[in-house]
Amino acid sequence: MHDDKLARIRKLLAQAEDPVATSAEAEAFNAKAAELMARHGVDAALLAASAPGHDVVGDLVVDLLAPYAYEKGTLGATVAQGLRCTAVLRKVRGQGETTYSLHLFGHTTDLVLTEMLLTSLLVQGTGELTRRPVPRGEHPAAYRRTWWLGFAFAIGSRLRTAEQAAARESEPDFVAAGTSAALVLADRAALAEVAATQTYPRLRTAGPRYLSGGGVADGEAAGQRADLGRSSRVSAAGRKRLG
Repeated sequence: MHDDKLARIRKLLAQAEDPVATSAEAEAFNAKAAELMARHGVDAALLAASAPGHDVVGDLVVDLLAPYAYEKGTLGATVAQGLRCTAVLRKVRGQGETTYSLHLFGHTTDLVLTEMLLTSLLVQGTGELTRRPVPRGEHPAAYRRTWWLGFAFAIGSRLRTAEQAAARESEPDFVAAGTSAALVLADRAALAEVAATQTYPRLRTAGPRYLSGGGVADGEAAGQRADLGRSSRVSAAGRKRLG
């Protein structure tokens, strides 16, 4: 059943990208896929609560490609948090350059959904930002950095809304199992955080950043238009599974 649901989500996303689909059809396919992704994560949490050991905590590393890798990491952390995972941004300096990656921790189902959605959003965001001209008077790099932050903010808000709706819809099932959606989902997020802390016992919260670009509003508008789960591809060499 788990694989069947993921297959259905991918099928809906593929239908949305079919060139013969109208704009209305594509929007409907993508909306249904986003709804199913949220419901799938909640259903997996309910199943794991009734059958401990079914959906274990694992981890996943996603490499963040330049340019604006740090800002893409903010998007990744936002998606991870929205899907009950914990993200650790890793920075490595060497050979004259700095590279970034995200180390994600969470239950298997949540990691699968996080990777699927983050992969899609990185491709969507990069494509839209590439097509958008930098406004006159804006420094290109400063504008694009803040654009990514606005994009991440909108995605986080939409994810919270979708997940809350899925939890409310499933609440009777959780009550029948002697618990609540809020408690089970919070426990899953807490276990992901414990796994991250065990791996990185000296983990620090990044300090505030002060950026001068004016791209936040444009990025947020793009995030509101983005498909939460659109089928996309990135290089397999850019991702490595751990655990």
